[in-house]
Amino acid sequence: MSTVRIQRRASVIELAGAPAPATLRRRVTKMLEHLQLEKSEVSILLTDDREIRILNRDYRGFDRATDVLSFSMREGEGARFAGALLGDLVLSIPTAKRQAREARRPLLDEATMLLAHGLLHLLGWDHRTKEEDARMRKATDGLCIAAGSPPLMSLGGVDAAGRSRPIAKKMAARAPLRSAQPRPKRG
Repeated sequence: MSTVRIQRRASVIELAGAPAPATLRRRVTKMLEHLQLEKSEVSILLTDDREIRILNRDYRGFDRATDVLSFSMREGEGARFAGALLGDLVLSIPTAKRQAREARRPLLDEATMLLAHGLLHLLGWDHRTKEEDARMRKATDGLCIAAGSPPLMSLGGVDAAGRSRPIAKKMAARAPLRSAQPRPKRG
């Protein structure tokens, strides 16, 4: 059984409509099962824009808030000691809430998509090229479906700046409901 630990900052607890940690834990657990990583550990921090901006600045050099950050334990000097620990995900609930509102979709679905995307980053996935981006979007959809959420990447996804796009009614009617089998790219 996988271990998914979720911590919420006080500023997030006060936000109306924030997804319940138990619901997010169930969804991430289903994603890990889909990836056949049932014995893995993931920690998730639900925070605000101020804290994620500081982390984004300090660790990535971008002095702005973002929606999700991934800190993989499978990379770097200590990777060989990580064991079942995949790493940490940090999710800005206010940013996710804004993106969900702009895209006209439920916050829970937006948070699920962001956690799926972040989880793939923990496993070494990236989207530096068009090919990598297409594979990662398909894998993100597969994880969302496994978690019980719609495949948002196929139904509108995100723009080049990483902001969620509204789901087009035409696309929603044709959306595939098949699950992708993500395979991390090595190298």
